[in-house]
Amino acid sequence: MYKSIFALFLLMVSSLSWAQELQTSGDKYFYGYAYEDAIRDYQKQMSQGKLMTNHQLLNLADSFFKTGNFKNASRYYLDVYKNDSIMSNNRFNNMLQSLAKTSEPERVKAFLKSNSHSLTNELMENTSFNNELLESNVDGDSNILVFNASGNTPQSDISPAFYKDKILFSSGRKRNSKLVYGPSGESYLNLYVAVIGNDGKLMNPNPFDGVPKSQFHKSTPYYSQELNRLFYVLSNAEDGNLLFDDKGKNSIAIGMVYDNGLFRYVLKDPSSSFYYPFFDDKSGKLYFAANFPDGYGGTDIYYVYTNNSQVMSQPINLGPIINTPGNEIAPYLFEGSIYFSSDIFYGYGGMDIYKSNNFADGSFSIPVNLGNGINSESDDFGLIIRRQDGDAFEGYFSSNRKGGLGKDDLYGFTVNGALGLKTLVFRGHVIKSKTDEGIANASVKLIDAKGNVIKQVSSYENGAYLIEVPWREDVFLQVSKPRFSNFNKSFNAKESEELQQTTFDIGLASVDDIIAEKEDKKVLKLERFVFEKGKSDIFQIVSELDKAVEMIQQFPQIKLRIETHTDSRGNNATNKKLSQSRADNILSYLKSKGVTAANVSSAIGYGEEKLLNSCADGVYCLEFLHNQNDRTLFVILNYDELGL
Repeated sequence: MYKSIFALFLLMVSSLSWAQELQTSGDKYFYGYAYEDAIRDYQKQMSQGKLMTNHQLLNLADSFFKTGNFKNASRYYLDVYKNDSIMSNNRFNNMLQSLAKTSEPERVKAFLKSNSHSLTNELMENTSFNNELLESNVDGDSNILVFNASGNTPQSDISPAFYKDKILFSSGRKRNSKLVYGPSGESYLNLYVAVIGNDGKLMNPNPFDGVPKSQFHKSTPYYSQELNRLFYVLSNAEDGNLLFDDKGKNSIAIGMVYDNGLFRYVLKDPSSSFYYPFFDDKSGKLYFAANFPDGYGGTDIYYVYTNNSQVMSQPINLGPIINTPGNEIAPYLFEGSIYFSSDIFYGYGGMDIYKSNNFADGSFSIPVNLGNGINSESDDFGLIIRRQDGDAFEGYFSSNRKGGLGKDDLYGFTVNGALGLKTLVFRGHVIKSKTDEGIANASVKLIDAKGNVIKQVSSYENGAYLIEVPWREDVFLQVSKPRFSNFNKSFNAKESEELQQTTFDIGLASVDDIIAEKEDKKVLKLERFVFEKGKSDIFQIVSELDKAVEMIQQFPQIKLRIETHTDSRGNNATNKKLSQSRADNILSYLKSKGVTAANVSSAIGYGEEKLLNSCADGVYCLEFLHNQNDRTLFVILNYDELGL
């Protein structure tokens, strides 16, 4: 049965705060998190012919969703979706998840296609990418060993955290001194500490006394070894009583305990709740989950900058690559990656655990579902990981998968090699070679060894591009845009591996960078060069010819004619023969560099036939005027086609 883990943290809300919503007993049950009772009363209301508002129909759909009846949930979500526009992003995710769980993948694809205009590009990209990954990971990763960590109870045991040589975790197990939290039917969450056995199992769990006492929620700890401080979430309370805002809402805050036992709040707001703190020692960023109204869905992951643990900024959303219309929680940064949990519709079950590369510039790669083994058809969340020896890793997470002891159990795992399926990432900017200015709407293609296009994207307005696909050994990157040069490069496995943590910028030359206008013709823009008097050897002009070769390689669609000219000094026939010899030698050199007849259709020596000035036979001219007539042009024959 699907169960939202947020039932363990849900905000304490007085009945008065929902006065406008509580029109029926079904509403009262729904907002009191009694979903089965809400279903009964809503259905009774419908059987009596009483009108149900679309808000109530969504409440009914949510109630079915929370209790695992996905067929009925999708039915009522669809009813509202077809007739009204009040559905939130989060409920849209619930609808798609319900459809996915009732074996209607084609219907999910149809909904995504019809709503692609209103969905983020990142969501569409993430969906396609993870669907492909999950299809290739049916049997899971054989390198992963998952085991029940022991020390669990019939109540919820969640959110493990490394604490020195022990494990901290949260539990709703019963205690005589702890009040019962109505929505979950368990005690308010409390912090416990356990010893890690040689086999990774957790032993001797006991209440953790390293934080101030409270009869309300204390949960989701994170211990910073560098600071020697403990972060955790707790109910807003004072003098043994819960605190409520002016709408009757009690929120969850993030607190911190110093090594000397001193406590203070880090993030606290009467109307907002904060979950799953993670403090990054290197950057001083405090990560957390929150359901702010400006998020992408339900609960999003944010961070704030801190100085000596003092908050120094407004919360910053990690953006639509990480956050979705679903709920994202439990951020955990480790060795250049961020692990987190999400109930987005394209996963295996309720909550799945994902991994995304956290690049040096602050951007993220597409989150990768960790696959069957770590994830299941149930809720899997709150992963922590650390290195053992070499490429061996160990960690823990929570799950309510079948075979556990309670509502949520703690599980351990070991893995040889990196956790998560390996991907291939190419990212950077497509830029103009001369100015480094970004080029928008360039086509970036990744091609496999057989010539098949694996993926194609367009660069953004600033020239940025990102391609991420399941790992391939040998690939070919091709970049193009009309009126710009082409870029083509192959990468073997080693070269691709070196690019995974860095950017790869691609410079393209503009047609305007290589083309000039001379004699009413479009020609290659080269430095003026001349042959030695009376000779056709190309030795002293090779550097300019190499530039011409490079231009042709950059624009393989270009078609040229080589034209050489002499001045009028000397015999007309001799000049004609000399210029033709020069043209032929230039063409031979270009061919030796790989230029084909498709690029150079002809090479013509005109001799003194097309003088640029009046320096004809018998006319006295200064040297520089004669030199104007001694020239070579690479005439572009298909200039207009270069813009197609």
